Amino acid sequence: MMNRRFKYFALGCMLLAGVKSYAQQSIQFTQYIFNSISVNPAYTGYKEEWFGQMGLRSQWTGWDGAPKTGSISIDGVVDPINKRHGVGLQVTSDGLGAQSATSMYANYALRLQLDDEDTQRLSLGVAAGVTQYGLDGRKLQAVETGDVVIPNGKISSWKPDVRLGVYYYNPVFYAGLAVQDLFANSSSNDEFRFNSNSLESLHRNVSAYFIGGALIGLEEGLLLRPSILIKDDFKGPTSVDVNAMLIFNDKFWIGGGYRTRAKVFNREYYSASPLKLSATNAITAITQFYATDRLRIGYSYDVMLNRMSGLQNGTHEITLGITFGQSLRTMLSPRYF
Repeated sequence: MMNRRFKYFALGCMLLAGVKSYAQQSIQFTQYIFNSISVNPAYTGYKEEWFGQMGLRSQWTGWDGAPKTGSISIDGVVDPINKRHGVGLQVTSDGLGAQSATSMYANYALRLQLDDEDTQRLSLGVAAGVTQYGLDGRKLQAVETGDVVIPNGKISSWKPDVRLGVYYYNPVFYAGLAVQDLFANSSSNDEFRFNSNSLESLHRNVSAYFIGGALIGLEEGLLLRPSILIKDDFKGPTSVDVNAMLIFNDKFWIGGGYRTRAKVFNREYYSASPLKLSATNAITAITQFYATDRLRIGYSYDVMLNRMSGLQNGTHEITLGITFGQSLRTMLSPRYF
């Protein structure tokens, strides 16, 4: 059994390691810890119940044109007996000033059972979708009147894309590796050029994500759930999120996190500006509670710790999640990861 487990895990890592990635990182929600499908397609179907979630994120509030992101997803298993096949759908809309990106992905995960008791599984996931990138020239103010580079209205481009992931879990810990936006790397602006206007700078680029965490029993009715997210674009600094949540009676979650940059790989920009960028990024406060047995509400607030701290009013994020189950009589099992 151990040999089979590592054979599957090695296969998944080999598939991901073969992807060459150079780029800016994709969208990430602070509350990915409540539904990691936004980070890793192999997470699809993990809850083994049909689960829907909506997330709204307002970043750097107080700034004109600050990023705003909305996401809605649903996923579950199509074979409730063996629970081997997870499917899902994600729709995300992101705006930053005059830029916008709206994407839709269909997810599939093959969930391999690794023991007879079904306490641990290895999941291999893929997501295929399309993203519409847009630039609204009406939201831009030209330095010189009649600047032909700025479009008169909104221009847009559609681009297909793929995500891959591998995810392992047992009752006490989990780990996953994923790559997103595999088709995003472009050596030419031609793919994003419309009427002499280029959208090259708008598209998301390939990024890699590692997630991991554990579940620790402190006493009856009280659990500790530490977790980590490492994301890298293989050009800029590596981003590291460390979080810890306390879970009271499986109903109320509260905790926080710390986000920083790490010099994991040797990058070209280090020689030019190694001391100009602060490694400290933000701290987060996170909570989630079950309003009913099936409805959960989450909220988080990010406080910047770098030079941006006094220039904006932080980041707010709210999530709503609902578990559908197989029927109204279905007994729901706690899912901590």
